[in-house]
Amino acid sequence: MNRTLRNLYKLVSLTLPGLLLFSSYSAQAAVKIEGGRVKGMTEDGLTVYKGIPFAAPPTGDFRWKVPQAVVPWEGILTADQFGPACPQLPFPDTSSMKNAVGKMSKDCLYLNVWTPATSPNEKLPVMVWIHGGGFAIDAPSIENYDGVNLAKKGVVLVSIAYRLGALGFMAHPELSAENERGQSGNYGLLDQIAGLKWVRNNIAAFGGDPGNVTIFGESAGGISVSMLCASPLAKGLFTRAISQSGGSFGPVKEERQNGSIQTLKGAKNQGIHFAERMGAKSIAELRAMPPEKFLKDSETANMGGFWPICDGYVIVDDQYKLYFKGQYHDVDVIIGTNSNEGAIFIQDVNAEQQKKLLKASFGPLAEKALKVYPATDDTVALRSARNVFRDTLFAWPSWAWARLQKKTGHSSVFVYYFDQRQPPRRHGESLPDAAHADEINYVFGHVDHNFNFQYPDEDRALSSIMMDYWVNFAKTGNPNKKGRPEWSPFDGSDHAVMYLKGTVPHAGPMPNAPQLAFMEIYFKWLRESD
Repeated sequence: MNRTLRNLYKLVSLTLPGLLLFSSYSAQAAVKIEGGRVKGMTEDGLTVYKGIPFAAPPTGDFRWKVPQAVVPWEGILTADQFGPACPQLPFPDTSSMKNAVGKMSKDCLYLNVWTPATSPNEKLPVMVWIHGGGFAIDAPSIENYDGVNLAKKGVVLVSIAYRLGALGFMAHPELSAENERGQSGNYGLLDQIAGLKWVRNNIAAFGGDPGNVTIFGESAGGISVSMLCASPLAKGLFTRAISQSGGSFGPVKEERQNGSIQTLKGAKNQGIHFAERMGAKSIAELRAMPPEKFLKDSETANMGGFWPICDGYVIVDDQYKLYFKGQYHDVDVIIGTNSNEGAIFIQDVNAEQQKKLLKASFGPLAEKALKVYPATDDTVALRSARNVFRDTLFAWPSWAWARLQKKTGHSSVFVYYFDQRQPPRRHGESLPDAAHADEINYVFGHVDHNFNFQYPDEDRALSSIMMDYWVNFAKTGNPNKKGRPEWSPFDGSDHAVMYLKGTVPHAGPMPNAPQLAFMEIYFKWLRESD
C-alpha cells in the first residue's frame, strides 16, 4: 500500500467514528426524553424538532388545571410538524393566511427545538423563547419565531407554547375551591414554568446546558419574562433574561387598569361574569363547551381580556414592591422598548380627543400629563397618544425594572432603545419609526426573506449586530463581542441606554425621560389610591 493510500485509510479510520457519532445524533436517530423517544429533521445544518409535547393535553377535566405530566407514547415520535396553537381569534384554522398560527386545538402544549449540536455532550447555551400576543393570540409556529438563524450562532433554541385567553387565565370561585391552595388563574404562566422544567430535565439530550438557560420574549412574552423573574416557582429554571417591550411593575388592583394587574378576588368576579355570559351554571358546563364559543365573547376574547393575576402563588405580590425589597431572581438582564410602540394600536386621535383621554386616564394628574404629552394640534396629539400607550404599557415598566434592579440587585442590567425606522411594507404604508414588535425580525435574523418588509442592507447589518448581542449575552451574560459597538451596562442614569439603530448602535440618553418621570409619579399615585 503506497503512502497516499495509507494516509487516506488513516484519515477515514479516524474520521468514520466521528461521522457515525454525528449520524447517531442527527435527525435519523431518536433522542430519549420524558415521554419517550423523539426524532427530528435536518434543516440548514441543524437538527430541528417541532411539536414535542411537554405536558398532558389540557383538555376535559384538565382544562383549568395546572399542567399535568406528559402522556408517554410508544415507538418513536417524528417531530416534524409544529403543534397546534391555542384557540384564538381569528377562528377557525388560519393556515391559509401568511404568517398565521395554523391549526388550533385545546391540545396545545408543545415546544420546538433547534440545535446545532452534533453530540449530547456539547453543553451549548440554551435560549427559550416566549411569544407575545397580549396573552390572547399568537403561537411559536409563526414565521418570525423560526429559530434557525439564532441556533446557527451556537445556541440551542427552544420555543414554548402556553394556554391563552380564557383557557389560560380565567379565575373562578369553583376553580379555586378545587385547588388545594385556593388559587385559580395563571394557567398560561404555569405552562411556561412547566416548559422550563422540561428544558431543565431534557435539554442535555439535545446538546444543551440546563445550567445555562436564557429566557426571552416580546410584549406579553416580555411581560411573562418579567413575571418569571419574580415568581418563586421559577427559581433555578433560568440563568439570564431578555425582555423586549415587556414588564409588569404596575400596582395590584381589583380591577385592572393602565398597566395594573388584578387581585385574585377581582379575577374571580370576572370569571363569574364570563360564565354567566356563556350561559354556564358550573365549571363542569364551561369545561364541556368548545373553546370557540369563548372567542365570541367580545369582552374577553381579544388582547387584554384575560391576563395574569396576583394569585399569591405564581405572582405573589406587586412586583414593584418585590423589586424594591430585593425579592426576585437576581439574574443578568437585557431590557428595552421600541421608539413608537403605540403606532399600530392607535390609528387616529385629534387634539380634543387626546385632552379628554388624558383626563379620563390620569385624573388629577391630567394637567401634568398634558405638558409631556401635548395636544397643540392633531398631528402632535396623535404622536402623544401613541407615546402614552408606549410609556404606560411598555417603556415605564421596563424603565422601572432596570432602575430597581440596578438599585437592589448585583447582576448586570443592559438597557436598549430600538429606534430603527422601518422600510416600506410589501402591502400597505410604512409605519413611522419602530413600532411594536418590529425588533423581532432583527433578533431572529429574518430580514432577508421576510413576509412583510422589504429590508435594505442597513437593516441586515443591524440584525447581525443584534443577533450577536443576544447570543453572546446568552453565552456569557455580556452582550459584547469583538468587532461590535460596545454596550455598557446600565448605571442607573438617563444616559446609559443603547440605541439599536443604523449600522453602528451607540449609547445615548433615554429620549422620553420626561415622560417616564411623569409615569413614575402617575404609577405612585395609582398604587396609593383606592
